[in-house]
Amino acid sequence: MPENGENSIWINAGEASGDMHGAALIRALSARDPKLRFIGMGGPAMAEAGMELLYESRMLSTLGLTEVFHALPRIVRMLAGTWRELKRRRPKALILLDTPDYNFFLARMARRLSIPCYFYISPQVWAWRTGRVRFLARHAREILCILPFEQAFYESHGVRAAFIGHPLMDEIPFAEIDAMTPEADLVGILPGSRRKELHALLTEFGAAARELSRARPGLRFEVIRAPSVEREALLAGWPSDVPMTIVEPSDRYRAMRRASLLVAASGTVTLESALIGTPTVVCYRLSNLTFALARRIIDVKYVSLPNLILDEAVFPELLQDDARAPGITAKALEWLDEPARLDRVRARLADLRSRMGEPGAPGRAAAIILDDLAALGGKTV
Repeated sequence: MPENGENSIWINAGEASGDMHGAALIRALSARDPKLRFIGMGGPAMAEAGMELLYESRMLSTLGLTEVFHALPRIVRMLAGTWRELKRRRPKALILLDTPDYNFFLARMARRLSIPCYFYISPQVWAWRTGRVRFLARHAREILCILPFEQAFYESHGVRAAFIGHPLMDEIPFAEIDAMTPEADLVGILPGSRRKELHALLTEFGAAARELSRARPGLRFEVIRAPSVEREALLAGWPSDVPMTIVEPSDRYRAMRRASLLVAASGTVTLESALIGTPTVVCYRLSNLTFALARRIIDVKYVSLPNLILDEAVFPELLQDDARAPGITAKALEWLDEPARLDRVRARLADLRSRMGEPGAPGRAAAIILDDLAALGGKTV
């Protein structure tokens, strides 16, 4: 017999940002239906929100198109276990966040088991492998979009979609951070949340900090720790001769606002920094093979979400060999040596918030999902 059956929803989040957004969604769903139970894959935030973690998000902490092959045995075991649990528990719905290559397998399972499937935090099929939109049209009840241009893209391909606004509009304490004044001598460092990001970028960020200290004595550096990263890993990758302070995840938004500029690994954090209003040097490095493959299949002008949404290079993007200490130092000094440039970037970022929707995205997502499930009324999907 199913263990949770009608009262459970399976939620799958494979990234640190997905864990944060998933937790907010769980709270919104619970507010509408306190009897719901939640199971699936997530991290500490989703567990704290009340979800039974069958798998932890960090088990998918791979990066790139080639590195994933090393994790294949573990991924296969997880998928097999997920299939067994879905058959046994028969949740009333699957909600899939981020990690599309993995979650598409779960969407197939849901279809085989006639379980309604919803995508929250839309897969970025508009950026690469656009043929996957046909998969979504077949397997997803609805795509809940958090970026302003996504709904039109999906609807043009015959996929049910709704723009609900971005969850960050609820999570960032705008009133508090808007009252803060950036500190001219402070540089924030965000080296990423995954092991391979740290390996590729933290040493270069530390070397750039050393060069910046020599060029501008008196600069201070704060390294903002992602929830999935241990302090020891940050200390091990940072040069011992460059003083820095590690900021805990709970204080990350205030730390991002305090800084005059940020140096960050590409990812959700660049959208956070843009909404907060802090100019950011965006960096990313992959294996040479992965990067060569990515250049052939990714069809967007920019890698960072703020630049994509605003359709201009507001944040400098340093990729591959450009994302090394000399290039990072040069870009940072352009801003530090000419504060008027920083002010122009901040002014441009002010337009971004108005495009991201009103607060309340998790509540709107919860309403759409539960109303659709009620309309289905147990019908086969």
